[in-house]
Amino acid sequence: MVDPDNTYQWLAVSGPTELTTDGADAQIDKLAKKYLGQDEYPWRDPAEERITVRIHPDKVDASGFDE
Repeated sequence: MVDPDNTYQWLAVSGPTELTTDGADAQIDKLAKKYLGQDEYPWRDPAEERITVRIHPDKVDASGFDE
């Protein structure tokens, strides 16, 4: 991830990943509640399948957080 206001500030996470559909719809609804104040994600497309990506970190690199 790169800070759009400061491209010298970034974070990288490396490691094996796991893709799953279990709980993905509930997760987007939880995020909609937190960030939009809505109980369900309002732009859900029934033709799409949501997935969750879980990263099992082996290494984390960062720059620009020394301030």
